[in-house]
Amino acid sequence: MDLPQAAPLDRPQDRPVLRVLPGRDRRVRAGHPWAFSNEIAMGPAARGLAPGLPVRLVGDDGRPYGTWLFNPHSLIAARFLSEDPGVELDLDFFTARLAECLALRSALYPDPYYRLVHAEADGLPGLVIDRYGDVLAIQANTAGMDRALPLLVEALSRLIAPRAIVARNDAPARKLEGLPDSSGLLLGEEATAHVREGRLDFSIDLLSGQKTGWFFDQRDNRARVASLARDRSVLDAFCHTGGFGLAAAAQGARSIELLDRSEPALALAMDTAARHGFGEIVSARRGDAMVVLEEMLGAGRRYGLVVADPPAFAKLRKDHAVALRGYARLARLAAGLVEPGGFLFIASCSHHVSTGEFTDAIAYGLGRARRPARLLATTGAGLDHPVHPMLPESAYLKGLLLHLPA
Repeated sequence: MDLPQAAPLDRPQDRPVLRVLPGRDRRVRAGHPWAFSNEIAMGPAARGLAPGLPVRLVGDDGRPYGTWLFNPHSLIAARFLSEDPGVELDLDFFTARLAECLALRSALYPDPYYRLVHAEADGLPGLVIDRYGDVLAIQANTAGMDRALPLLVEALSRLIAPRAIVARNDAPARKLEGLPDSSGLLLGEEATAHVREGRLDFSIDLLSGQKTGWFFDQRDNRARVASLARDRSVLDAFCHTGGFGLAAAAQGARSIELLDRSEPALALAMDTAARHGFGEIVSARRGDAMVVLEEMLGAGRRYGLVVADPPAFAKLRKDHAVALRGYARLARLAAGLVEPGGFLFIASCSHHVSTGEFTDAIAYGLGRARRPARLLATTGAGLDHPVHPMLPESAYLKGLLLHLPA
């Protein structure tokens, strides 16, 4: 992919001024990082602005709210970037902001494998960057961050000097911003990468794997679940490249069965298993997990530990009710596969489903399976996925660890 030269996003003196409608500034005044299109005076001039352009947002009384990134075609019309209405959005600005993200992750983790940028919580709205040592995967889910990509690549080169930077700009969120899908190398010649977690080294497919290649958000959950795996049989459903299952193998599990619909992901998982000497105890099965789980239940299969970590069931708000039914069904199937005294870890990454709603759906599914359970832990994402205090929906990951005594 060819990027334009890394020029500043605009000239502050030319930055358009947009006004919040009278009586509509309560959330913005309180520090919310989003302003919706029905909160802003959207006259012809505003509607004619280019997506991703920086603007100065002010109240109807003239109160300044700083610099925001504007998209006239999105429901979330403006996203907060800086309190300074005249800030220079140049290479130094983005270098400084990324340096803050790097300093935090370096304090949290001894090795360079983590989510480096988590969107609004890190002051870069809609931007996700994952780090795999000297390779970075970047996803710009807003028009403003897409416009800033040349500056971001140059800033990252300053700070980290990566061997490669891969764009994974194919998330559904980009469509809401009117952005096309695009993936490929932004820097470097090839995108081979790996991630170290505990004593394991996983191969990563950055160009065609899921999302940005690896699910760093489940790091702490993988460690917690794996600690229960010794001498148990393990089923890792929706396994992707086998993070939960292979972590369990490293902790002394008796056997591991990996289940996913992606043949390339399973191939990477089995390669990791073979490289670490787990080849004899790890097997892979390709198929639609919900269908296969139903078949396994009908066949009377049982495991000491079952992990069910599916993709989002509710990618849009309209999918909410269907998603809750899906999670209840998944809980019924997965619980039925847990042997008495075993453990179940079940997760949701649907930000349209709250923790309470998810817990209720899982409880309903457990009831359908006639399996009493003890809830041992309600978990979320790791520390490299901070949450903006005004955006509780950014705490998208929910996990429940359960003991099923009978």
